[in-house]
Amino acid sequence: MDLVWPVAAWALWAAVLVTAFKVSSRHDPGQGADVPVPAPVGDLLRGMRAQEVFHTALFELAGRGRVAIDGDHLSLRPPLEEPLPAYERWVLERVRTRMAGASEAAVIDLMPTAAELDRAFVPLVRRHAIELGLARRRWPSLLVPVLLAAALVVPWYVTVAAAGVSWPGIIATAVSFVAGIGLLMGGRGFVPTARGREAAAAGPAGTEQEWIFTGSGWHSGEIEPARPLPQRQEVTGYVVKRWADAGRHYLALHDGSSPKATAFEIEQGLYQDVLPGDSVRVLVRPRSGTVVRVLAHDRHW
Repeated sequence: MDLVWPVAAWALWAAVLVTAFKVSSRHDPGQGADVPVPAPVGDLLRGMRAQEVFHTALFELAGRGRVAIDGDHLSLRPPLEEPLPAYERWVLERVRTRMAGASEAAVIDLMPTAAELDRAFVPLVRRHAIELGLARRRWPSLLVPVLLAAALVVPWYVTVAAAGVSWPGIIATAVSFVAGIGLLMGGRGFVPTARGREAAAAGPAGTEQEWIFTGSGWHSGEIEPARPLPQRQEVTGYVVKRWADAGRHYLALHDGSSPKATAFEIEQGLYQDVLPGDSVRVLVRPRSGTVVRVLAHDRHW
């Protein structure tokens, strides 16, 4: 079995892909206007999840008097004439729809589904980041990833023609399928510029707003540290608050009946996976009281 031509075909396609990346990186939009980075845009550039970006947008609107947030409840304020970015208009419209005329509602009840946020909200935040010069499109035209995906037919066909139904042919088919889908699903792409990377590295501007949950019956706002445990133990409860301090991450769990919540340190990777309002069962390390594993996770919104 002669694989010289298949290897050459794959090498040529890889060279074209690398060239396309290098050429696209030259189309830098520049620094853009030197204006403060909106908090939701900064969160998006830092890789925060859509729910957290939406939550940040709510607090940004509260800071400008568009809504009022007291604890974990939100109420609408009279509309102002100040123009809003498209993503903030979307947030306000979504909040009004979910409130359905009510005077106030729990913030967690106003949260759209993850699919809706990814489909409608995140693209608007990305577009605003591009307008501010904080990000750019990976490809200048959607035609580029389409042509790159279509070009995969050449090395795939050469490999299958030479190897037939064997491991090289199977691998070529799998690689072509995954790479093609990845290029097409990625669309024009989204890449932070140098200024965008600086904004992401700078971290949140100002004091981070507290995202709390009182639906479990935790209304006192009191949190006590977890007591040292003699051995690993499973703890069940609602995540009512989470925060970071000096590079360490914490969450507060409430059992649904106690007046106080209990604070646990949690590993950063797990911290990213839980949000206030989640019902969880976690494994806690003895003595240090650190959450090392999420055994069960239920999200009601």
